[in-house]
Amino acid sequence: MRTRRTRLLAATGLALAALALTACEDGTGARDEGASKPATTTTTTTPTQTQTQTQTPSAEKPSGGATAEPGTTPNSTSDSSDSSASTGGSTSDSSSDASRVLCNGSNTKVTAQPVSRPLNHMLITVKNTGSKTCDLTYFPVLRFDEMQWVPQGAEATQPQAVVTLAPGESGYAGVLLAAADGSGDGGTTGHKLTIAFQGTTPNSSGGASATPPLPAKGVYYDSSLTVTYWQQNMDDAINY
Repeated sequence: MRTRRTRLLAATGLALAALALTACEDGTGARDEGASKPATTTTTTTPTQTQTQTQTPSAEKPSGGATAEPGTTPNSTSDSSDSSASTGGSTSDSSSDASRVLCNGSNTKVTAQPVSRPLNHMLITVKNTGSKTCDLTYFPVLRFDEMQWVPQGAEATQPQAVVTLAPGESGYAGVLLAAADGSGDGGTTGHKLTIAFQGTTPNSSGGASATPPLPAKGVYYDSSLTVTYWQQNMDDAINY
């Protein structure tokens, strides 16, 4: 009797073990024995994924913003246009500058003649013989023979604008050769005169110099030797 009961209990235990094994294999036991925890993990993962998906557009906003601002290209085009306009202006100015040159010994005819009035004065005349308008800047730099000093320009004669000569026009400078009262020192007679032209900055070279002929007897000068700035009008050159 006891043996039969023992066999029955053993058979029942085997059946329960088989059932538990079957439940584990088909997943049923996972849900019944607290499988909700992994489910919770899955549920937690899902919002995280959702959050990541939500953040992704935010992360893409800078890229999207850059794409969504097509104004950048027009602005660049506009800047380029402005630059071109500026370049065009420079080109125009360059063209204008190209039509003007400095007056010097290569494009002018220069004469130097003593005058009777005022006393001890000489008139320098520069005629534009070129095909372009030229500018006479500052004052002529004079050198008689081998003199070692440079006469200064009379500041009071500086014009308000640079003297400009169209082809065929003339500009002038006056020269005080010697003091009328004899107060000058080192008086001597010069037989050769070299006239140098200044550039766009003081004391810079403006190009070829000129050597206008002097009277056969030469020209007397002393330490009072002074020259005017270039003038558009002859009278302004002489009467200073």
